This record gives sequence, C-alpha cells and structure tokens, in this order.
Amino acid sequence: MLAGVSPTYYSRLEQGLSTNASEAVIASIARALNLNADERAHLFNLARPEHSTPKRKTASKPDHARAGTIRLITSLAGTPAVIIGKRSEVLGWNALGHRLVAGHLDFDSPERIADRPNMTRLLFLDAHTRELYTRWQEEAVRAVSSLRVLGGKSPEDAELTALVGELTVKSPEFGNLWAKHPVKNCVSGSKSFQHPEVGGFDLDFEVLTPPDDSGHRMLMYTARPGTAAASALDLLARSGETRTPRISVQ
Repeated sequence: MLAGVSPTYYSRLEQGLSTNASEAVIASIARALNLNADERAHLFNLARPEHSTPKRKTASKPDHARAGTIRLITSLAGTPAVIIGKRSEVLGWNALGHRLVAGHLDFDSPERIADRPNMTRLLFLDAHTRELYTRWQEEAVRAVSSLRVLGGKSPEDAELTALVGELTVKSPEFGNLWAKHPVKNCVSGSKSFQHPEVGGFDLDFEVLTPPDDSGHRMLMYTARPGTAAASALDLLARSGETRTPRISVQ
C-alpha cells in the first residue's frame, strides 16, 4: 500500500517474474521500505533493466592493477595502501600496507593468480587476520556489507558468486551475516588493530575509487599526527626498512 503497487505485482517483483518495473515503482518501493542511500542504490542495481535478462555466468580474465596505480601507492612510503579488485581480491600493496594487513604473506602474492589474497576470505578464514582486528565483528559486518554492494553491481560475476559460496560453506559467521542482507558502501571510517609487531592502535581509512569501470579501489590508512598510532606506523615502517621487498610493476 505504501509503495502504491498491488500485492500480486509486488510478489512478482520479489520472485523475479516481472522484469520491466519502472524507476518510479522501484523508487516507491525504496521509500516504503525506508531504505538508506546505499540500500536504495543496491536495489536499483538489482532491478535495473540491463540486469533483467539472465546471462550465463562465465569466468573472467585475471585482473591486474594499473602500473600507474602501483607507482602511486609505492610513492606513499609512509601511508599503508592496498589496491583491491572488484571481488575484494588484493591486486597490489605498498611495503607498509603489506606489513600492516598481511605481513605473514609473501609480498608478491598478489601477482600469483592461483593464490592471490582476498581481503574478505582472509578476514573470515585466516587466523592471523582475525587476530589483527580488535573489533573483528565490526570488521566482519563491514566486509559483508561491502560484498553485497559489489554483488549488486556485478550479479553475473561467476568468481564473486564462487567466493560467496565458499565463505558460506566454510564460515558459519559469514553465512549468518550474509543471510541478514546488510548493505553499506564503506568508504571511510576507523579500524582498531592489534598488530603482532607493534601492538594495538587505531587508524582512519579512506577508500578511493578511480573514475573508470575497473572496479578497483585504493584502501589507504592514516594516523592522526602525534598519536600512539602515528608512532606505531613509524615503528612498523622502520622495522621493515632493512627488508624492503622488491616491487614489481606489470
């Protein structure tokens, strides 16, 4: 009633039997459901006409970060930075970003397609990563919410579907969160770390998205000047100076 559509038509929309709903109808449903901005965008991604015709899910070619993006984050020696693909896979990182989020992995692991790290998979299935985040549950909700947004943008992505399936089977916590359908485009905020080398501290983060259709994102961390977090980052950077990894630009 609130959306101004009949129960029968609404049921057909829910079941995917009606594929020509107008933007006005979708907007009315979003208002009736009190969706926030991220949830509303997600609804339009799912219901827009270009997604209405079922397509065969096919595997895509392995993704790679642009050489210019790699050079950019490498130049930011004091700022931890990670390049993430459209399935939350790691496409590259600078030395400090690597030491911050995955120092237990090889630096060049993003270059190896077969065992390329995935930020969401690490969060739910890797014990080291789980211990890294003091507020793990908050981080888990954030990761699942972001993955929902990615899924709405690429509903025919076979690798993304496989990732969701794998995590649902291997992690009951992921399965429970995924079933709740959280949707949020997490582009900034703060994270609490308990790092094995430099201890506990909080960092702010920003997610920067290039103005193209690559789906790549740059996740960058900063510490407020003069804080314990800034000292921890400086210590982490200095502890890695004697073993700076080779940076490969493809």
